[in-house]
Amino acid sequence: MQLQQAQRKRAKIKMALQGPSGSGKTYSSLLLAYGLCNNWQKIAVIDTENHSADLYANLGAYQVLNLSAPFSPERYMEAISICEKAGVEVIIMDSITQQWEFLIDAHAAMAGNSFTNWGKITPRHNAFIQCILQSPCHIICTMRTKQDYVLSEKNGKMVPEKVGLKSVQRDGLEYEFTLAFDLDIKNNATASKDRTGLFFGKPEQKLTVATGALIKKWCEEGVDQTPVDLSSRISECKTLPELLKLYNQHPDLRETFKAEFEQQKRRIILENGSTTKLVNQKINPNGTDH
Repeated sequence: MQLQQAQRKRAKIKMALQGPSGSGKTYSSLLLAYGLCNNWQKIAVIDTENHSADLYANLGAYQVLNLSAPFSPERYMEAISICEKAGVEVIIMDSITQQWEFLIDAHAAMAGNSFTNWGKITPRHNAFIQCILQSPCHIICTMRTKQDYVLSEKNGKMVPEKVGLKSVQRDGLEYEFTLAFDLDIKNNATASKDRTGLFFGKPEQKLTVATGALIKKWCEEGVDQTPVDLSSRISECKTLPELLKLYNQHPDLRETFKAEFEQQKRRIILENGSTTKLVNQKINPNGTDH
């Protein structure tokens, strides 16, 4: 643990598009994705919307992974892993609303104390979010929204009042992303969350390939990660899944850092007082995972 001068590293964008049905989330995501990588074959759509991604096949030869029920966090994470291993550069998750609805239903079906049961549901949701944030790919997530209301007093009566659109997702999820756009029924987008500084406070706009290219330029303006950075991140891993995730993110550096990965793996096992291994996965001294 040590202090270091702040320095923005090159990044992979983690972006959310939220809007009602018909607001153009899928189409806008595809245009953004092409702007991010300039190669349709390096784009994959994890489609939970009844093959809606196939409707835009005329745009280019992007790949589609059709995900059917049950829409558990674990199945989403497996789909992300498949895309990463296929060498995809941009993953569109269309949509992640079903993941949250699955967890809501799972919580409702659990016996016992409702508050205590959230302690079993929340870690699954958090693991899903971390899988997105730690992915070596650009990721665009779409989320459905619905009209939200509050009760206001008027003339001595409580009446419902529209307060805008609310995503069908856990409260505050949009703040996990680097960039979040709200789309209206006319396909216009405004930034509700923007750490890039490119869009916040700007007039509504259509999302295009040029928008994606602008975001790509921002992502590449940082400095490359150095070996010192990776060495520090290895030592900061506290669990085997966390270490494996980091290992899979840097295939080009596995041979260089295989000794440090193995050393940290042994340290984690000793500190946990267990020799539990990841199911069917491990970091091998020869620099491969299997």
